[in-house]
Parts: sequence; structure tokens; C-alpha cells
Amino acid sequence: MLANADLTPDFNQLNGQFKTLVAELLTLVHMQPQRVEVDATSAGHFRGYDSGKLYVVQSGSLTARYHGRALYILDEGDLLVPDSLTNAPPEMAVMYGSEAGASLDVYSTIEFMQRVYERRAALKVWNQILLTHASIMMRLAPLGGDDGVVTTPGFELYEPGEVIIREGDIADEVFNLTSGAADVFVGDVPVGRIAEGEIFGAMAALTHGVRSATVKARTACSVVKVPKAQFTDLIKTNPATIHGLLVDMANSIVNLNEQLVGLRGSNDRN
Repeated sequence: MLANADLTPDFNQLNGQFKTLVAELLTLVHMQPQRVEVDATSAGHFRGYDSGKLYVVQSGSLTARYHGRALYILDEGDLLVPDSLTNAPPEMAVMYGSEAGASLDVYSTIEFMQRVYERRAALKVWNQILLTHASIMMRLAPLGGDDGVVTTPGFELYEPGEVIIREGDIADEVFNLTSGAADVFVGDVPVGRIAEGEIFGAMAALTHGVRSATVKARTACSVVKVPKAQFTDLIKTNPATIHGLLVDMANSIVNLNEQLVGLRGSNDRN
């Protein structure tokens, strides 16, 4: 995904991460696509796409336009998810087209998402794609708005031992660990571990509470941060995110129970 402006290095890192995740998801889903060739169109003449399909750019590029204004460009490896406002009048629709032509791989949304739901690994990658896409959009949004608009940083790197979440802090964001591993502490007691691909910090954000635990990077970690308001919108429109979140929470509870059983057994022996 390319922007019509100079952006910070974190945008480029997120963009590369997005394409890597899309490639990983396609491998996990292992679904044969159809190929669609997009003819070159004259400037200002853009076509829309079927809302029941997912598209991956194989070659060439597409420009996304809204109200006649170019928003961003999709190039090789990018995923195109059509606008969900399928019945929107033309003046409200996001349109796509190509000045030089492009080749797209096309997947049925229903069949594709069924395969995602059937594979836990694919579901985790899909959640990462949604969160990474949200972080990219946060960086693009100010380009079309007023000067001085401030967005959440959205992407952070942590060295081993650094605190990602601190117990007792106000919960303003939900986190997705895109690489590395992190440890969870209550007080100074280790109570669990967060693996690559897991969503964490959601409970306090959704309940408007404070952080109930501290999370520290066990290894070098990269983390996508999504403001809780955007995360709430995300889970309303993407049931897969809810399922993945529940799976991660369930695993956390199982890990915590194992920790407690281990501590109890140790105390009994003493």
C-alpha cells in the first residue's frame, strides 16, 4: 500500500508487515483463486468491485478514490477488501481502478472466511491483518483532514525486559503481539506468557477498567496498538476478531490455572 505523501518509517514497516501477513494467510487458507485482469482506465474513471469477493493484487497497481480524490495505491501483495456499504450511492462509494492495468487474484469471501474459521492459525493471522490495516489507516487519515490532528502511534518495538503494559494504568488501547514473546506478571509473580499473534489488553479496555497485570517483553517484540474505540468498532463488524479474542482469553485462563496448580503443589510439598 502506497500513500500520496511522505510518511514515517513505521508506516513502511506496517506496510511490509501487512503484505507478509496476507501471503501467510493465503498459504494457510490454500484456496485456488480466479484471475481477473483490470484494464487500464483514463484518469478519473474508476470501477468498483463485488462486495462478495476478496482481491489480492498480483501485478500492477490500483488506486482507491473517494469523492474523486486519490486515497492510496494498492500494489503487488496488497489485499483489497471492498467497501461494506454495498448499497451506497456512487458519491458515497470508495472506487478502485488502474491507470496502467493490473492482475488480481479473486476469492469468494464466504468460502475464504469459512476456511479461516476452520484453522486457528489462519484466524490469528486474519486478526493481525485487521489490526495492522487499522493502524495503517490511522496514518493515512490525517492526510485528508485538518492540520494538527494527532493519532495514536499505533506501532511499537520493545527490547527484552521493557514494559508493554503496566498494572494499574488506564486502559486506552488493545495490543496485538506481531512478533516475539512477552511475560505477564501480577505484582512480581509471573502468571502467564503471550505468544506471537495473540491479542492482549482487551479486557480492561472493553470494561473501561485499569490494567490488572503487567506485561514485559521476554524477547524483542513488535506490537500493534489499536485505540479501544476503534477496537470496539472492529469486533462489532468482524466476528472473527471476537472468536480469536475468546480463544486467546481461554488460553490465558488455562495457563493461569496451570500456574496456580503448580504453586499449590509446591506449597503442599513444603
